[in-house]
This record gives sequence, C-alpha cells and structure tokens, in this order.
Amino acid sequence: MPKYYEDKLESGACGGLKEDLGECLLQSDCVVQEGKSPRQCLKEGHCSALKYAFFECRRSMLDNRARFRGRKGY
Repeated sequence: MPKYYEDKLESGACGGLKEDLGECLLQSDCVVQEGKSPRQCLKEGHCSALKYAFFECRRSMLDNRARFRGRKGY
C-alpha cells in the first residue's frame, strides 16, 4: 500500500517506493514469525509487487525517454 509522507524528505528519486518495500518486508510473516532476514524473504517472493515497482522506477531513471514521460513510481 503506498504511503505518502508530506513532512518527510525522500532520499532520491524512488525513495517512497524504497521505504514502502522495506516496511512491507519488515511487516511480512516471513520476517516476523519465521525470523528470516528481509533479503531472504525478498528472494522467496514476498512483496513482489513493490519489488517490481521499485525495479521499474530505478530502470526509468536510466531510460532517456523518461525525460518526456516522467519517472515511474511515486
């Protein structure tokens, strides 16, 4: 679920997605109940929609067409 921070400064272009991905991983059952690391849970496929959105945002930073279309993500 996207969360918007009006009073908080984002770190970088995809900062909002990065924070949401981190929160999703830390609150997932994989980390909380099973005690695995967030990296292991990400490799197992948890929070895959946010992972893909963060990937698309980072990829759009390298795409020259993004100058006209704008960056993906929030």
